[in-house]
Amino acid sequence: MPICIQCTYPVPQLYTTYSKADDKALGKGVRLTQCPKCKGFADKYVEHDFVVLFLDLVLIRPQVYRHLLFNYLGREDDRFDPSILRFATLLLLFDVYLTWARIEKATPASSPSLPLSPPPPLPPFPSPSWRDNPAANASLQPEAGAEGNMLAEQPILVQYFFFLFLCAAETASFHLPIRMLLSLRLPGWMTKLVPYYPHPALISTALLLSSFTKLFPLLLLVWQYDLPSSASAVSWAVIINNVAALEILLGCGYVRAALLCGVGAVGRAAVGWLILRAVGIGGGVAAAGVVETGDLIEVWRQVVAALGLG
Repeated sequence: MPICIQCTYPVPQLYTTYSKADDKALGKGVRLTQCPKCKGFADKYVEHDFVVLFLDLVLIRPQVYRHLLFNYLGREDDRFDPSILRFATLLLLFDVYLTWARIEKATPASSPSLPLSPPPPLPPFPSPSWRDNPAANASLQPEAGAEGNMLAEQPILVQYFFFLFLCAAETASFHLPIRMLLSLRLPGWMTKLVPYYPHPALISTALLLSSFTKLFPLLLLVWQYDLPSSASAVSWAVIINNVAALEILLGCGYVRAALLCGVGAVGRAAVGWLILRAVGIGGGVAAAGVVETGDLIEVWRQVVAALGLG
């Protein structure tokens, strides 16, 4: 059932068609429903195009998230809308490029004149890590006792499918813990930390929709950025949007939404690290594309070093 995007009050319909003679493409023949509670239009976005929706998504306005989650993409059978599946595929392909390029950036310098060319095969013995400080995140060097870098010996196509699997596994490991926690009926005091929301498809839709900032590296087609810095900024923007989307969907407050995203980020970091280690690539969580987790680890190391505990 659709809702009012201002006060979340349920409404029977979002608009009424009162004349078939007028041109609805020009906004004629359609009257928006007035919310009986707040007396405003239930959903003004039914008359707006996708440019307005995108700008309001960038501004993290709750109304546009409610429009998309409840009035546009939400389904009564609790299944994914086909459009969100296509969007998820697009995000996955961008993840493949960013993760592959980030690891390739940590290897000996490639041609700066081809910033968007497919990353070359990984050399067996990569050079220093993607950050200047070697202590920040371990470099992409083979693990001790491993027989070299298995991935570097594979053809380009095999490497591509590896990174495709890596990014898909990381995405699943981020979504599944959050969906599982929200589907559990926990004891009374624990519901103050983890609310109950048994709609897993809508949860994943909110997380995917709020990850649209992963598309911002399209600007690399115009300007050449420092990849580690831009990747870190994009990754943190995605996390902030994920927290906001969960808070809007669940109405649980930003602290609990941040805790849920933190659980998902830990699961994603662990899966990425294990997969990379299995093929002989070290480098910690940041090498797996979980940049914000690597940033937090680096901050923790600096705090420990400053306190003289390390």
